[in-house]
Amino acid sequence: MLTALSVLLVAALAVGGFLAYNWYYLRPEPVPVGTPAQPAAATVDPSILPVDPSAPAPTARGVAAQLRAGLKDRDLGKLTGMVSDPLTGQTLWTQSPDEPRTPASNAKILTAAAALLQLDHDARLTTEVVAGEDGQVILVGAVDPTLSGQAEGSDTYYTDAPRIADLAAQLQRSGIEITSVAVAPTSVTGPAMERTWDDADIEGGDIAPITSLMIDGARKDPMDEYSPRSDTGPLDAGRALADALGLPGPVAEAEPASTAKVLASVQSAPLSARVGDMMRLSDNVLAETLAVELSVAMGGPPSIAGGADAVVQVLRSNGFDVGGVVLRDASGLSAADKVPARLLDELVSAAAGDKQPKLRPLLDTFPVAAGTGTLTDRFDPKTNPGAGWVRAKTGTLTGVSSLTGIVQTVDGRVLAFAFMSGGTSPADARPALDALAGALRECGCRG
Repeated sequence: MLTALSVLLVAALAVGGFLAYNWYYLRPEPVPVGTPAQPAAATVDPSILPVDPSAPAPTARGVAAQLRAGLKDRDLGKLTGMVSDPLTGQTLWTQSPDEPRTPASNAKILTAAAALLQLDHDARLTTEVVAGEDGQVILVGAVDPTLSGQAEGSDTYYTDAPRIADLAAQLQRSGIEITSVAVAPTSVTGPAMERTWDDADIEGGDIAPITSLMIDGARKDPMDEYSPRSDTGPLDAGRALADALGLPGPVAEAEPASTAKVLASVQSAPLSARVGDMMRLSDNVLAETLAVELSVAMGGPPSIAGGADAVVQVLRSNGFDVGGVVLRDASGLSAADKVPARLLDELVSAAAGDKQPKLRPLLDTFPVAAGTGTLTDRFDPKTNPGAGWVRAKTGTLTGVSSLTGIVQTVDGRVLAFAFMSGGTSPADARPALDALAGALRECGCRG
């Protein structure tokens, strides 16, 4: 014991001597008399400053001059487009803006706008488990692909996703003796796949059969954006619930009685969050189910075709010119979809202006150049001035590239733009489109 204490004492004296040496010989020089006091540490003010409405107005001649060099890039292929000033509504540049073109995922702008215009932004979908016969419970879908099979506490692909685990926990707390799990027949009518979708896109996991019940967007790997999709969505969800309840055996399909007692339920995130996920992730399954939700709310059929028709109907009834628009789906996965650049620009300009306040949240759904979503790997900050200043929705199919959004210019003015390119490889067209949007960022455009 004494030996140990002696060692500790020697060690303490050694450390003390070392510290004393450093304090004496390495102490900082005294502050000269008259030196101002050290300023307080800087603090971050996370406020959002509005765009100055008095910022200099761009001119059509100035915008044309700013785009001139970029428009010479042959990688753009056949380009149509439009640039406008949301503050004044003035059109600043056009190139065949009324020509209907394949929009690819820019069609999701129409879907998002229609949903925001027509539906309650706080609307939620409710997935239920109801009582069947002889101890069976039946899982009833709500056309909500965000329902997740992930364990409680694990990440989910979609924002604030409802969970199968929550349904299972409610059932276990109820004390009901459960013998088996079944799934209700899908409430989605018509074909589960649009016939104009490309087989390669289906096989590549870009889409899944649209049914009223699936988990994690039908991804086989729940957290992988590019995961192959399952074509047995309802049974996958039922199997997940049975597993969570510790029930062996197959999962069947069963029609619940109209008076069946609700035993458990979970709700989706609000509509605004689901629209945001659809846009930022460019999620095709979520786009189609949002359109089905829209169609049902308007008294239409719960089908892919009904959803596409509902999108066009809502835009028309809200004063947008839908001339030339053809939608076979709500996601833009069909090459048969046709939308003019003019409509894309007008929707974005309306969201950035004051005439359609319900559309304002649309701007928050656009990915940020070089920052988020489908623009994370685009707009190299070293070469493109639009990095961080452009917010836009991308669109890509074979031979088709589109980019629609807003940009704040160096003068503090917000411009809306829609560019639609075709006939060249997307790998070549995307940088050319990004360059056009980046050029608008540096636009004084008063010439």
